[in-house]
Amino acid sequence: QRCDQSAGGLEGKRTLLHFSESDGTMNSPEDERRFSFVVEWLDPNAGLAFRYQLMYWAADCSIEMYDIKNRRVFLKKVKVPSVTMQDLHMGATVTVYSRQLKVVEYGDSFTEATFQQTRQYVFVLVKPAALHHLGKVVNAAIKSGFTVAKSKMAQLSPAEASSLYSGRGGDVTALVAEVSSGPSVGLALVAEGAVDKFADLLGDAHTPDTIAAHFGDICVASAADADVADELGYFNLPSVSKLADTTLCLVKPSAMEHLGLVLDGITNAGFAITGLQSFHLDRPNASEFYEVYKGVVPEFNSMVDEITSGPFVAVEVAGNPDMGSAVEAFREVVGPLDPEIARVLRPESLRAKFGFDKVRNAVHCTDLPEDGALETHYFFKILQEA
Repeated sequence: QRCDQSAGGLEGKRTLLHFSESDGTMNSPEDERRFSFVVEWLDPNAGLAFRYQLMYWAADCSIEMYDIKNRRVFLKKVKVPSVTMQDLHMGATVTVYSRQLKVVEYGDSFTEATFQQTRQYVFVLVKPAALHHLGKVVNAAIKSGFTVAKSKMAQLSPAEASSLYSGRGGDVTALVAEVSSGPSVGLALVAEGAVDKFADLLGDAHTPDTIAAHFGDICVASAADADVADELGYFNLPSVSKLADTTLCLVKPSAMEHLGLVLDGITNAGFAITGLQSFHLDRPNASEFYEVYKGVVPEFNSMVDEITSGPFVAVEVAGNPDMGSAVEAFREVVGPLDPEIARVLRPESLRAKFGFDKVRNAVHCTDLPEDGALETHYFFKILQEA
């Protein structure tokens, strides 16, 4: 999304830590007003956490940072187009000059009031029997203005499902049995008035142009704002995956707006999604994962920059016996590394449709059959235990 379209009509006011009224904040034009956040950066070498005040100008995506402990400017005002309003919500991680900063507090009362109103969560569970429609649910949400803050495939036990939905009132026996019948996918979506907004999008079988009208009763969403916090506990469940005879697909940060369409492309090609989870890698982990490319491809550092620039989704993909190797079959669906070449040789491939260049090429996929287990284990086992 373009930076000048990301403000959404919201403007910030003065910050409280070190700026005074004399700096022009109170009387500045609307397009120069700012939001304020407290962010935390974990130094990977020292293992220490440092806190900064981050000021954000929505009109041009400018950022300025202030070292809270040492009471001095850490980063002078500079444009960071990769950070938009949609990226800033409590618990989010944003990348500024290779530093991954976690939003831990609001920096002033105006920012808090504004973002509590405009950055609300809704939890959506795509039912086990409807996972082939997962991409359509995600795409409908994104097109309707939601941001996918978290996603995960997990298995609810009957007791966990009962605990999750017992507060809804009435008999939830059928719902509990349905959502605990196999792996499901949980989505944490963010938008203004998220619960009501998704309820309108979900609709019912008799409401035209809604998810239910097109696909039936395929997901269940938070019924009220008060339910969301407990339902987000879904993301504490262990991730589900096969870890055998599968391949890995990473939907890169630059392609997250196409997440639903990529998932649709996977299932429409005859593959099954057997594991899925949102991640935000730090540089050491990203460098470790891409280590095989170090010294081999000139884009190595840019690849690390891209995958650490924001949240992305790891997908474990399984084929069927007729496909042979899942790795080789899925690589054909993904297409050549360079999207420009892909658009000529394989115009229907994922990289041809959604890629920009050799680094921002929409998705990573496992290259060699012997690496399928290694790459899926990295995300769905090693990082789970870290």
